[in-house]
Amino acid sequence: MENLRWFEVENVGDIPSPNLLIYHHRIEENIRRMVEIAGDACKLRPHIKTHKMGEILRIQDNLGITKCKCSNIAEAELAAMHGVNDILLAMQPVGPNLDRLFQLKKAYPYATFSAIADSKEAVLKISAAASSLDMEMDLYLDLNIGMDRTGIPSDETAIELYKLINDLPYLKPAGLHAYDGHIHDSSLAARKAHCDRDFEPVLALKETLEAQNIPVPLIITSGSPTFPIHASRKGSIEFSPGTTVLWDYGYAQQYPDLNFLYAALVLTRVVSKPGTDLLCLDLGHKAIASEMPHPRVKLIGLDNYNVKMHSEEHLVVECSDSAKFNIGDHFYGIPWHICPTVSRYNSAVVIREGRASGEWKIEARGWKINI
Repeated sequence: MENLRWFEVENVGDIPSPNLLIYHHRIEENIRRMVEIAGDACKLRPHIKTHKMGEILRIQDNLGITKCKCSNIAEAELAAMHGVNDILLAMQPVGPNLDRLFQLKKAYPYATFSAIADSKEAVLKISAAASSLDMEMDLYLDLNIGMDRTGIPSDETAIELYKLINDLPYLKPAGLHAYDGHIHDSSLAARKAHCDRDFEPVLALKETLEAQNIPVPLIITSGSPTFPIHASRKGSIEFSPGTTVLWDYGYAQQYPDLNFLYAALVLTRVVSKPGTDLLCLDLGHKAIASEMPHPRVKLIGLDNYNVKMHSEEHLVVECSDSAKFNIGDHFYGIPWHICPTVSRYNSAVVIREGRASGEWKIEARGWKINI
């Protein structure tokens, strides 16, 4: 890792720390690789929760990707603001967020907004809201294919709920949503077997519904680890990887078969040397995702270190070669989990041709932009 020099920034002395660095050409290359794997940019609906940046949406658009998946209303608004014309809210809209979704439809009439649902109660409320506003809503049935987070099994209950979506006024059955974020097999062969096994009931449900003349226009599936596996399937299937745009150390270690580039790093500096073999860095919980066990970051150029303490503002590491480093020295770090790391920052420093050249605002970092 220390022999790779792509990460170095010529004018790093001008960048405050901690900070998030994003490498423009590497983002473009990752998106190109996503399109190559998918075989057609139209098959991609990348999840924007990873980056939350309008500039990255524009890069995707330049490479033919015109759809996206979002986790909240702010992300959906960000997508609409930057011209994305097909936006899926992959969170069942409840409470005021249902009203906000219809406000988005009214504010951005050129875009198609859709949502997911997994309960009769939610479907009835979405239909009622759509009817009261005289606005149609595309709705995907959310299936639980093993993650046990949202969705329902692909059984008779799913058939009846999808029929209800088909029958209710102002609802348009858009298809099935089947996220498989529970599949973490490091072995590609094991991951493929797991993925195929869990996807079989989804295909069977689609066949059952279509045999009853109920349209199932599309299946939206996959996270980053299973995206290349689903890409080989035939039919109307879209893929929604997210991490692949920026990549991170966790996925690189767990899935060596996935050939994506690190495109986002954190910049940190030594702020203290509180004891023998100890370095304190300004990379606390507020600067890097901290929900995972350590290592939460791979510090490039620092070998054989152990994390001694991680608090709100500080990361203390123990290393035998700490004497080589001085107060103020900087490190580049590869986040273990990039998605929540990005959301720690209001903006990211853009690196082009080895130099910091401006910032991109992380516009959907919060829960609300305008609506």
